[in-house]
Amino acid sequence: MKEASAIEELYREEIMDHYQHPRNFGRLKNADVCYHDYNPVCGDEVTMQLKAEKGTAKEAVFTGKGCAISQAAASMLTEYAAGKKLRQLLQMKAGEMLQLLKISPGPVRIKCALLAMRAMQKGIIQYEAGAAK
Repeated sequence: MKEASAIEELYREEIMDHYQHPRNFGRLKNADVCYHDYNPVCGDEVTMQLKAEKGTAKEAVFTGKGCAISQAAASMLTEYAAGKKLRQLLQMKAGEMLQLLKISPGPVRIKCALLAMRAMQKGIIQYEAGAAK
């Protein structure tokens, strides 16, 4: 049990590091994908932006405010998303996002953990709908 506890502590430290020192925090000029979403239950907010080229996310950034889990998840997702196909990001499931976080946030915090992924996916849907016109 001590080993599992030590591993969980490392994952918590990684989340706190992403929360305190977010990666890819900011705005993109001329973003192709941009979507703002929030969790009305807790007040967490995130805006996900992507620069897309030939169906691939070339760059991913975010802005937001909220709890450590929602903001760390957004930071981690921007690192993961860069270089991925938009189709792959659109098909991402909740379990994959939780694997990035390496924690099980529990039923109360699950929406916090998935907020950035949902915002990114909604933005990609809007982008693709606009490109199809």
